[in-house]
Amino acid sequence: MKTRGSIRKTGLACLALGGLLASGVAQSEDNPIKVGILHSLSGTMAISETSLRDVALMTIEDINEQGGLLGRELEPVVKDPASDWPRYAEQARELIERDEVDVIFGAWTSVSRESVLPVLEELNGLMFYPVQYEGEESSRHIFYTGAAPNQQTLPAVDYLMSERGGGAEQFYLVGTDYVFPRTTNRIVRAYLNANGIEDDAIREEYFPFEHSDFQSLVSDIKRFSQSGQTAVINTINGDSNVAFYQELANQGVDSVDVPVMATSVGEEELRGMDAGPLVGHLAAWNYFMSVDSPENEAFTERWAEYVEENDLSGGSDRVTNDPMEATHIGIRMWAQAVLEAGTSDPDAVRQAVPGQCVDAPSGYEICMDEENHHLHKPVLIGEIQPDGQFATVWETDGPIRAEPWSKYLEGSEDKKADWTYPWVCGDCEEPRYDLEL
Repeated sequence: MKTRGSIRKTGLACLALGGLLASGVAQSEDNPIKVGILHSLSGTMAISETSLRDVALMTIEDINEQGGLLGRELEPVVKDPASDWPRYAEQARELIERDEVDVIFGAWTSVSRESVLPVLEELNGLMFYPVQYEGEESSRHIFYTGAAPNQQTLPAVDYLMSERGGGAEQFYLVGTDYVFPRTTNRIVRAYLNANGIEDDAIREEYFPFEHSDFQSLVSDIKRFSQSGQTAVINTINGDSNVAFYQELANQGVDSVDVPVMATSVGEEELRGMDAGPLVGHLAAWNYFMSVDSPENEAFTERWAEYVEENDLSGGSDRVTNDPMEATHIGIRMWAQAVLEAGTSDPDAVRQAVPGQCVDAPSGYEICMDEENHHLHKPVLIGEIQPDGQFATVWETDGPIRAEPWSKYLEGSEDKKADWTYPWVCGDCEEPRYDLEL
């Protein structure tokens, strides 16, 4: 990937933008640059999204402490869609039309992202989406800083099928009943089939948001596991995970006999659970708080300082996690693109984001792909520890390129995500010239 040497960052505790700010890219203005933050601070998704609001405000504060961007302060405008999907769309419209933000950082679930997308398309908005997702989407209006399936779920399946990961021969796929789990598991099933695991060795179950009774499910997992080495892929979202993992512990589901691999459970979710009985169960992410790197040491220290300075709920127990890192990366890349473009105008910034690179807490230089609006990211598999942290048991050699369209799904294998200016193509086999800016 091409690296934009003039805009790369090497610091992490603060955004080392001084030289760029002094370069005279644009004239100073009195009015601030408004930045939208769209995360649920109440309802079932608050357990996951509140920390994304907090780390976004921290990163914006760090930028402002260094003089803002283009001589202008960043002004965050925070919304709480309260885990109600239509409200994400309503509040995204408010942010763009009424509050006049130049960018939105937000959403968690795919249904919330999909609710916002038509608003972005109608109003020519720009959003950075910080959570792993199911792929099968590519938008000119969104930069995806979380993982695509080939950067999370499929490597997790490979690990579980390996000797080191337990040699799973059959899989139980359990998730919340919405687009991310169902589409992800369509890809997982096709991938398993391609690797010799037939449908009779795969079982799927889905539950509504806020579901809390998993007794029958866990009993069925135990019965299913009697017929062969079994692994569970967990795509449950929100606070339902507390009840699910508690039931696993209640019924003595052992991580050696039946490892559970999570895609939406990280340090923040574990903070609200008794992690002791869950030791050894797994999660696949692109970052863990336990990563040993100078960048992560600076990131976690700055986070601890910010929590204390702002007297955030949870105090010294607050943690960092993958979507927080992805939020932090996204804001930094957007800031660099604003400086390069010399304006915060979404059309100009959209063209400047591809190719941006930052030294991330993961310890890697993370870059935005030049074509597909996704990051190149490392993949880490971690085991839950008694303190609610993860011990990395496997990782890729370095960042890997996202595949927005899965080659394992019929109808997607030939699709191309290419937003290289002036080509505009998100879901077709060949790029087409169709700017419509």
